[in-house]
Amino acid sequence: MRKTIYETNYDRLIKLGVIANDGAMPKPYSKSHTNGFMDLVLERVEHMDDVSGNSGIAFSMAHYFRQNGDLCKDPEMVVIVYPALQMVEALTFGQSLPPIYQAVFPEPGKFYPQLRKELNGFLRLWLNNLIDQGHGNNWVENNP
Repeated sequence: MRKTIYETNYDRLIKLGVIANDGAMPKPYSKSHTNGFMDLVLERVEHMDDVSGNSGIAFSMAHYFRQNGDLCKDPEMVVIVYPALQMVEALTFGQSLPPIYQAVFPEPGKFYPQLRKELNGFLRLWLNNLIDQGHGNNWVENNP
């Protein structure tokens, strides 16, 4: 049977070393460095673990650049991993320039189905690009 986008994105997170095979985050505050590309920064976002209505492990994935002394995200996504289901789902998308913030689950009990589909499709593309760029081979742990 063909895997869903949620399952294939889960597999890609394993390939990047973002999560272990059991869905645990071995490096909840870390960054991946690869030559010629922006670092990939991971940060655990515990307060969003249940935002979808299902319990999971939420974290932010982002690239940052500096402009006029400020850190700007380009982009940042908050995703949630459901280890028991071996699935991952996009929760938010944001970027600094131009300013964009989108949330699949804007409030308890409400979600945007079309945005859910779009953000999970973007996550698939981004994860493929990160793998192609060589991310996941050189992780540095950061302390929160």
